[in-house]
Amino acid sequence: MASKGVAQRAAARKQRDKWKAKRWYTIRAPRQPWQFKVIGETLGESSKHIIGRIYELTQNEVDGDFSKMHVKLRFRVTGTVGDDAMTEYIGHSLQSDHVRRQIRRYRGKVDDTVDCVTDDGYFVRIKPLIITGGRVKSSQKNEMRRLTKETILQFAARSTWIELQKAMMSDEMEVMVQAVVRDIQPPRAVMIRKSQLIQSGVVADDGLTLEEIVQEESRAAAELKAKKDAIIEAAEAGEDDDGEDSEETSDDSESEPEPATEEAAEAEAEEAPAEAADEDLSSLTVSALKEKLKAAGLPVSGKKADLIARLSE
Repeated sequence: MASKGVAQRAAARKQRDKWKAKRWYTIRAPRQPWQFKVIGETLGESSKHIIGRIYELTQNEVDGDFSKMHVKLRFRVTGTVGDDAMTEYIGHSLQSDHVRRQIRRYRGKVDDTVDCVTDDGYFVRIKPLIITGGRVKSSQKNEMRRLTKETILQFAARSTWIELQKAMMSDEMEVMVQAVVRDIQPPRAVMIRKSQLIQSGVVADDGLTLEEIVQEESRAAAELKAKKDAIIEAAEAGEDDDGEDSEETSDDSESEPEPATEEAAEAEAEEAPAEAADEDLSSLTVSALKEKLKAAGLPVSGKKADLIARLSE
């Protein structure tokens, strides 16, 4: 039994740690219209383990539009280039709580599913949703669905997959649907609730390549680092200059000027008692000054300044 336990422990030590074998991959959005923008990271043992993986994030995180925080974009990993995971856009969906807030009692709801094909051969499924301010009849709903479907099919047939994406994410398609159903029943809200890519078509090769994008990112990072280093050096140099100035100021304040010659020193020594005597006389009253003048046999007429001047002569 003891030998069996030892063998099991030895086998356990020989097992490879799967987490240490994994590595991080940088997830990049498609070339069009996002120019291989970095949208996240994922962990995998090798490239074949992450191909087909679905990555979701809000439109606000991709485009910076805070009014689209309720829109979730979906990307699927199609391949890897080094540590970069390339993706394709496969559709979007609205958060369920945002849709529920639009639906209330005594309001009409018209929804549909439209399968369309773009000009470049992409097969896309679009699900529009129309909320009216009041109740609507079944005949009105059917007519609104028909007009909505025709509008989406015609727009998709003359647009590429990239143009269709932009129309759904920028509310352009919602405005077109609202315009055609307004005469039947004024809509309170029009939403493209969900879109889904069923089959891919011709992939557009316009725009910068991944290698060019990576070079630009490296150059931008180097420039940013250089700016930060320059700011830090300038701040440190400013602190050193302030310290030297403060030391010089303190030294100047502590040191007292020395007399240049012996004659100047004697003159200062003679002036000091005189200044002290002037200060003492100025503190006396006029009557006290007059008494001193009488005792010295000097005239007592004039102002206090005159009296002090006579006593100090």
